[in-house]
Amino acid sequence: MGCGRVGASLAQNLEEHGHSVAVIDQNPDAFRRLPPDFGGNKVTGLGFDRDTLSKAGIDDAFGFAAVADGDNSNILAARVARETYGIENVVARIYDPHRAEIYQRLGIPTVATVRWTALQVLRRLLPLGSTSEFVDSSGQVKLVQIDVHEGWIGRPLRALEDASSARVAYLTRFGDGILPGAESVLQENDTVHVLVLVDQLAHVERVLARAPEVSE
Repeated sequence: MGCGRVGASLAQNLEEHGHSVAVIDQNPDAFRRLPPDFGGNKVTGLGFDRDTLSKAGIDDAFGFAAVADGDNSNILAARVARETYGIENVVARIYDPHRAEIYQRLGIPTVATVRWTALQVLRRLLPLGSTSEFVDSSGQVKLVQIDVHEGWIGRPLRALEDASSARVAYLTRFGDGILPGAESVLQENDTVHVLVLVDQLAHVERVLARAPEVSE
């Protein structure tokens, strides 16, 4: 839902990866943002209206992305897709970071646009310790992108885990996501994403912000 710059880009990328796509927007002129050869279904209407969703093929949908301009319409459409049609893969773009946290805890994955952009800019200016990427519905477990001292480079990821009590979920290496194995080693320029208990996050940040202790 939403054929702005984000929605049009998302639809195009999905189609390029071989997926069938339907795009919903209440403004038919918005579909001009799609490439001329776009082969998906273009449906004019509200993304939380059942007739509109039916025309878009919601009954056969694998996923639903609500990326219109309004927080209220995005979260309403996402909840209808999840709760009425049983779509498991749902995500909503939310501008208000406080709302995003609330809906995240209700089990609806969100992208908090303003906060995400600000954090990405800050990450390129100075180390931040960690940036939250996901919080489970209980609010007790976080997936975070964490800054790691250069002294950990060349060391096994299991050493990071043993020292910090966090669990390395995946690495981003040269733009690609990497699932670590038992013998995986941290390389220069790797981005580290860890799972951590919320009440242990400060401890994990402190441990990984320092060089590892060298055993005698």
